Amino acid sequence: WLKTLALARFQTAKGPSEFAMDRSFVAVAGFKAPEAATSVADRYKVSVSVPETATRSEGDGRLQLVSMSAVAACGLRGLAKNRAWRRRSQREQRLAKVTRKLFGNMEQLNPFYESPEKQTQKRYEPQVQAINALEETMKAKSDDDLRALTADLQQRAQSGTALEELLPEAFALVREGSTRVLGLRHFDVQMMGGIALHEGNIAEMGTGEGKTLVAILAAFLNALSGKGVHVVTVNDYLARRDAEWVGQPLRFLGMTVGVVQNGMPPDQKKKAYRCDVTYVTNSELGFDYLRDQMAPSPSELALREQSPFNFAVVDEVDSILIDEARTPLIISGVAENTPTKYKVAQEVVRALKKEVHYTVDEKQRQCVLIEGGVEAAEKLLGKDDLFDPEDPWFPFITNALNAKELYIKDKAYIVKRGEVMIVDEFTGRVMEGRRWSNGLHQAIEAKENVQIQAESVTLASISYQSLFRLFDKLSGMTGTAFTEAKEFEEVYKLKTVVVPPNLVRKREDKDDQVYVDDIGKWKAVAREVENAHRIGRPCLIGTTNVENSEIIAELLDALGVAYQLLNAKPENVARETEIVASSGRKYAVTIATNMAGRGTDILLGGNPSMMARLRLREELYSKLFPRKSWAMPEEFYPVDLTPELESQVQKAVSQTVEAWKPKENNLKPTSLEVAEQIVEQGRLTELDAEERLSLACEKAPTDDEVILLLREAYKALAAHYKQITDLEKDEVRALGGLLVLGTERHESRRIDNQLRGRCARQGDPGATRFFLSLNDTIFRIFGGDNIKKMMSMMSLSQPDDVPLESGLLSNSLEEAQKKVENYFYSVRKNVFEYDDVMDTQRKIVYGLRRRALLDPDEDIRATMVEFSDRNMEDFATGRINASKPV
Repeated sequence: WLKTLALARFQTAKGPSEFAMDRSFVAVAGFKAPEAATSVADRYKVSVSVPETATRSEGDGRLQLVSMSAVAACGLRGLAKNRAWRRRSQREQRLAKVTRKLFGNMEQLNPFYESPEKQTQKRYEPQVQAINALEETMKAKSDDDLRALTADLQQRAQSGTALEELLPEAFALVREGSTRVLGLRHFDVQMMGGIALHEGNIAEMGTGEGKTLVAILAAFLNALSGKGVHVVTVNDYLARRDAEWVGQPLRFLGMTVGVVQNGMPPDQKKKAYRCDVTYVTNSELGFDYLRDQMAPSPSELALREQSPFNFAVVDEVDSILIDEARTPLIISGVAENTPTKYKVAQEVVRALKKEVHYTVDEKQRQCVLIEGGVEAAEKLLGKDDLFDPEDPWFPFITNALNAKELYIKDKAYIVKRGEVMIVDEFTGRVMEGRRWSNGLHQAIEAKENVQIQAESVTLASISYQSLFRLFDKLSGMTGTAFTEAKEFEEVYKLKTVVVPPNLVRKREDKDDQVYVDDIGKWKAVAREVENAHRIGRPCLIGTTNVENSEIIAELLDALGVAYQLLNAKPENVARETEIVASSGRKYAVTIATNMAGRGTDILLGGNPSMMARLRLREELYSKLFPRKSWAMPEEFYPVDLTPELESQVQKAVSQTVEAWKPKENNLKPTSLEVAEQIVEQGRLTELDAEERLSLACEKAPTDDEVILLLREAYKALAAHYKQITDLEKDEVRALGGLLVLGTERHESRRIDNQLRGRCARQGDPGATRFFLSLNDTIFRIFGGDNIKKMMSMMSLSQPDDVPLESGLLSNSLEEAQKKVENYFYSVRKNVFEYDDVMDTQRKIVYGLRRRALLDPDEDIRATMVEFSDRNMEDFATGRINASKPV
């Protein structure tokens, strides 16, 4: 059937373009000269006869040589000039137009249809107009007047006035505060996003639309009640950055802003949670909640005593509430340690063979020991029964097999300072302090021959679904939520609102290129990068793990292409800010394990503000915190400083150091870490210094002479770098903007869309393309029978360096991703349903425990008497027969 289909598609008529066709290959008309046909035919060992008179104008077509079996499988179409082909082509084009009209453009099909963006705009337009009407009034107010208005709004909100009535005034106030402090005025579409968040929805806003700035609108309004607001981010870096940056308008308006970091002292954490707006990571919030349920006294509670969960804005809400929802948060204690068994089990599994002694199910992520494997393991161990309850070996063997086959170094984890550290599969970040449970982490430690730490026992646990449903009102924002709208509504009762972009997007999403094997794919990626780099176009290469990022890095090394590597390895994570900030510069090539949630916009030509801030930090921190290296790579800065500017920076830094350094020499820090952090009277830490530097790099009013001196140096640096970055920006735009290349489809379409969204921000041009291999995980595990048949067929007929293009392949890929999404949705649903049963008991027990900590003694005594009466009644009812006299 392959040959029949190929012949039917490539029939040719007599004429100038006639040529001989070998039964294995087909040469299609479209050549410019006879030599072109012959040279390409020689490459594929095809005999082609071309009449001497045959010519073809440039751009009118290309010579194509295609394997017939590949033609049939991939659906490639040839070119021909005869009338029959032309008529059929015209019919197909008309049919395609009708199809697009019926299914591709709903507005033409239904004149009453409105896109989600238009629905949002129509819904919120009246409120936005009311906010805009107050803009001139706010501009006329002084700084003190604005702060007085904040106090008035707080008094009205706490007196019972509905927040909806205060919304226009509050949003106009925040807009003016942001304009004065940050120089950033909220767009109308950002106001729509803020309204959506206040209503308890998920606001879907594309990358570069200013979600971070949108969050402070809803946070300010809901903090007026005095019950506190949490802004939840995916990592400590973003929590700290956002609190320092967009927290400034809130502080300027009279609000208190706190940030919670991993490892922060309890007293600082307690103070941060009692601020009007608190920036915190999802994991830290969950663990603090669990630790509160284990606190022995009220003084050790971190969260607010009253209304600890009032309102939350969750940044990257799909990453937190969906991707990370498969794994519950667990606080564990130390259990019995049996390191010898893990080492012995590791030696045993090395002798076991795949498919002989055990099978591997990559979809379910588990290894199954079959009968032959059980017998072999018992023989190697010298045991009669692996399942002996007195001396069980089966869980140790199973964990060792899983560690061997499913948990790969530099993909699922890395080894740092002799410790196995988990790599987050969604963000590519190292998850410090997190360990796999049920002995799996110990099995991996035995595999890597590092110190095996003690096993753990669960003391408290909660799922993210149960944690975030504790909030009275919940909202979120992300660039990719609409595809998961059903799950958000079913589990969290959150509706998804698609907010229109401020400027029309100009991103070009090119068709995927699929190769037979990994070698062809990696070669194609390297060629694409080399071609873009040759003309100066910046490239961002997205990979799914550390291993793949290092493969492409080696290929680029061989080609002599300079690049920046951003993956989970600690030496690379430490330079995350500067790597991302420079990814849009001309000739920049950036390799990233996963760009989802990185949190820094990629500006074409480079980010002059970020460069100026990092240069100032480098000069300042090298003197304040000399034990750390703060130097940036020399090539990071686009131009050297002039002598005058260098002098200005050094003057500002020297005066700042003089003002911030300790005035006394009798400080006696208790550890080296404290010694590195103590700067002024043992009080100023790196976090405090970063907050002061953030203030200096913005426009917030201040009387501090040192801050003003730093601000002048920062402005001069930013203006100096901006001269170069503006020129580069125009050049990069002319080259087509940032080119984003994906090297593998993720298990979820949302993650792919997040990678695509790194380019074409705020009306800039940009393009994306994915390079895939039939050996990729998503094809291999979830592809189904169609992909498996195609893999075996293509591997015989398709050259390694020729991409596959097929409607069947594209459909199979989409179906594979849907299968993955549905599979993991079922996993999350099972976690949710199981935890939902436990959640009822958890709420009752934790509620009673909190009452015991916080209620007055009289109320506690009454509760204890009530419980005693109930217990005695239940005891008597169960043991006394009422029908018999006592």
